[in-house]
Amino acid sequence: MTRLYIAEKPSLGRAIAAALPRPHKNEQGFIRVGNGDIVTWCVGHLLEQVEPDSYDVKYKSWKMHDLPIIPEQWQLRPRKSVSKQVTVIRKLLKESDEIVHAGDPDREGQLLVDEVLDYLKLSKSKKANTQRLLISDLNLPAVKRALSNMRSNQEFIPLSVSALARSRADWLYGMNMTRAYTLLGQKGGYQGVLSVGRVQTPVLGLVVRRDDEINHFDPKAYFTLDALIPYQNDQLNNGVSFDIRARWQPSEACEQWQDDDGRVLSRKLVENVAGRIANQPAEVTQAQRKESKQNGPLPYSLSSLQIDSAKRYGMSAQEVLNCCQSLYEKHKLITYPRSDSRYLPSEHFMQAAEVVKAIANNDSQLQAACSGADMSKKSKAWNDKKVDAHHAIIPTPKQASTAGLSGGEAKIYQLIARQYLIQFYPAAIYADAKLVFTIAGGSFIAKGRQLMSEGWRALLGRSTTEGDDHDLAAKVPPLHQGEVLTCREGEIKDRMTEPPKAFTEATLLQAMTGIARFVEDKALKGILKETDGLGTEATRAGILDLLFKRQLLLRDGKSIHGSEAGRGLIYALPTEATFPDMTAHWEHQLHAMAEKKYSYTPFMAELEQRVIEMMVNVQNSAVPDSLRSLSSPKKPAYKKRKSGYKKTTTTKVSRKNKTQ
Repeated sequence: MTRLYIAEKPSLGRAIAAALPRPHKNEQGFIRVGNGDIVTWCVGHLLEQVEPDSYDVKYKSWKMHDLPIIPEQWQLRPRKSVSKQVTVIRKLLKESDEIVHAGDPDREGQLLVDEVLDYLKLSKSKKANTQRLLISDLNLPAVKRALSNMRSNQEFIPLSVSALARSRADWLYGMNMTRAYTLLGQKGGYQGVLSVGRVQTPVLGLVVRRDDEINHFDPKAYFTLDALIPYQNDQLNNGVSFDIRARWQPSEACEQWQDDDGRVLSRKLVENVAGRIANQPAEVTQAQRKESKQNGPLPYSLSSLQIDSAKRYGMSAQEVLNCCQSLYEKHKLITYPRSDSRYLPSEHFMQAAEVVKAIANNDSQLQAACSGADMSKKSKAWNDKKVDAHHAIIPTPKQASTAGLSGGEAKIYQLIARQYLIQFYPAAIYADAKLVFTIAGGSFIAKGRQLMSEGWRALLGRSTTEGDDHDLAAKVPPLHQGEVLTCREGEIKDRMTEPPKAFTEATLLQAMTGIARFVEDKALKGILKETDGLGTEATRAGILDLLFKRQLLLRDGKSIHGSEAGRGLIYALPTEATFPDMTAHWEHQLHAMAEKKYSYTPFMAELEQRVIEMMVNVQNSAVPDSLRSLSSPKKPAYKKRKSGYKKTTTTKVSRKNKTQ
């Protein structure tokens, strides 16, 4: 009986072979191991969806009257660069008795191998008996554990169906909408591609609308009022008097003078209240002093890691993903990086001491943090109910100095390692205090907090947090309900409303993962809070990269803005294409499909009908004003080299992102 393992990439294939009996014989595109079993691999996606002209040669030319393009029978073809590997796997499938699917542990990884098995017409009996190997750590002990815990591949078919539906839907929507709006742009004189996608376009829409808010922002004056209440206690500050500063809380009767955010826009109103409270009794009507705990953050998912890396180091999402892939595949220092989970399986806790020992060995800057870790402490990160195919990104137990890493790789490893160590540190403890005063019938609040015990925050290298009071009692003294002081005066401050800040890489990633707040449909908001947001962990970096490469987004220092063409496209498109609601609806259905609660057929039928309607609308419309007189995109720069010239700005876009 010969067993054939099909990994997603050569690096994973070699890791699987290393856990199987020796001797090993390396052959072209596969490894034969000591017991006769064989390990082979894909090289990412071996197959790709064919271009429209493969369905009909007339589609080679982009013409509006040919839209929509809807394949009757979907077709895949081997990618030219890896077609030899398809031939290798075809031959190996014929000579093998059992098949093991070893794609990456996510929706895309499931489809990647399943579609090869379907394309090569694996027999029904072999397909029914195919097993699933889930590996998230390429080190030998972890691979051996995974090999002893294989499951039936049939359990994961719904994941594959969901990924297939997403892939075809992205092609159908992206191909038709991109051709339609590029053709409209050409009529208006624009010579570039106006690409439209299920994910990329709502992301572009977020940025363009934020730019518009900033550009059209009309600053307004508003006013705050603090009651200054003298206080003296011989036990505090050596008997020196100080002012308690209590902020006025406008009542419902003041709503007509407030904006939507509760800011008071009438100076006369504030002056009136300030006059009424001067030299008046200030009675303490509420007095609260309590201790609160703040638990450390969970280990990283890819998006949370990308957000922190952008904030701390200014790294792009793609740079972080590239470093992660290298740390995972080449150095084997972290677990599977394209994860949307921030939780860990309970069994991983047994390896914790080994992982911490590896961190101490690998990164000298974290040795003290490793020494201070309480290995008996088990944070809420270990939760089997919140872990499915993959878990949070954490360091592996492998010991290897980070001296051999690039600067970016070392930074990312340290972030991942520190976040893991936080799980073995106690909560940060704060003292919170609040006083509510009633003065001349109005309500005034003084509050503050002080960090009493750093706990996990000690690992951040900062002793306090923003808004922390070093001496809480000197701001909110320990008064009791019913005590009466005297308000000396009211202090008015003139302020101006400020425009929203432009998106940065970090805040745009946060918006993509927390997209619910940008959705207009209230029913979808709740759904989105439980899903991945816009795009997936694996595709977000590529989607942003694509928008920059197609010159629809531009960078200005850390700020991100829509280009002239990007704005023109958003203004030209139907509103539904530029908001995340439609994508949210798709993701909800795809998520349900993965859980066997929804079917492929109605999903695709509904989408096809919508694409037909959109194409009819475009065909019957004139060129929108926003697509007239656009500056055509700059051509890629070329630099000279010995063998001729090469483009410096073009990068191949992976199939995972290019139509989203």
